[in-house]
Amino acid sequence: MALRPDEFSLIAELFAPLAAQAPGAFNLTDDAAVFAPTPGMETVLTVDALVEGVHFLSNDPAESVARKLLRVNLSDLAAKGAVPRGYLLTTAWRAETPLDWMRGFAAGLAEDQRRFGLSLWGGDTVSTPGPLNFSLTAIGEAPAGRMLRRAGARAGEGLYVTGTIGDAALGLAVAQGKLRLARAGDNADLLGRYRVPEPRVALGPDLIGIASASLDVSDGLMADLAHLCAASGVGARVEAAALPLSPPAVHALAGDAGFIETLLTGGDDYEILFSASADKEAMIARVAARSGVPITRIGRLADAAEGIVAVDHAGRPLALKQLGFRHF
Repeated sequence: MALRPDEFSLIAELFAPLAAQAPGAFNLTDDAAVFAPTPGMETVLTVDALVEGVHFLSNDPAESVARKLLRVNLSDLAAKGAVPRGYLLTTAWRAETPLDWMRGFAAGLAEDQRRFGLSLWGGDTVSTPGPLNFSLTAIGEAPAGRMLRRAGARAGEGLYVTGTIGDAALGLAVAQGKLRLARAGDNADLLGRYRVPEPRVALGPDLIGIASASLDVSDGLMADLAHLCAASGVGARVEAAALPLSPPAVHALAGDAGFIETLLTGGDDYEILFSASADKEAMIARVAARSGVPITRIGRLADAAEGIVAVDHAGRPLALKQLGFRHF
């Protein structure tokens, strides 16, 4: 029986190749990496973790877990208007985690590194008796003093979102056997959106000078809207009928109108939610056309006293059990 590789063998086989294109990573042979920001740019950093049983399912493919880990962090950078440059990675493996699963994980990272143009710069590899646990810190750049923040939105501005909303939450329901649509392709599409989100990396930097406040939708549209409103000191009104929905989501909603709450609060969309003044509408249309990513106005910001509400087609407030995913 072959001996299991030790920590350094795993790093050499799985992760050193992911750092080969980053001179400041020194092929992962040192304790730190070096990064010199581009003149006129500021470094933007973000970190997210994925825990087995909380953020991904035990039977999710290794490649998709790795790609989701990288992409949820790239989504944060995109919503800040930052361009990704590199990342740090911590992996906590169970003793019984198959080596082939680990190799699949590294292959998923390699695939998305090529797609998004960044490299691994360093990290840590440890063992755990508990669930698989992965943490990734993404490093990017944005023009000095111009990074998009949650704060800055003003009452009366429009509220916009990229792409479509609710697919990932419906995909999780498919993965858990709680939803099965008539068209097999619909189920596969939703599952794909849950497992491998699409960070709006190319679009995000173009929102600088357009968006007054911005963040990505991770905990749920309404929950993340609440974060933006809290930081900006405003309220909001979301028109549920204006939500941009994919064909599978439309089919799900047609079969069960109760899914509207899932679409509004389910999370894991990793689309960009932002506010902008009325004079920016033409610029928003040009950004959407250039990127090929739809951008939809879904409501407006209001005075803080009006609170945060989602309304139906008749303007009646929807009673939501909660605004989104809660970590505690």
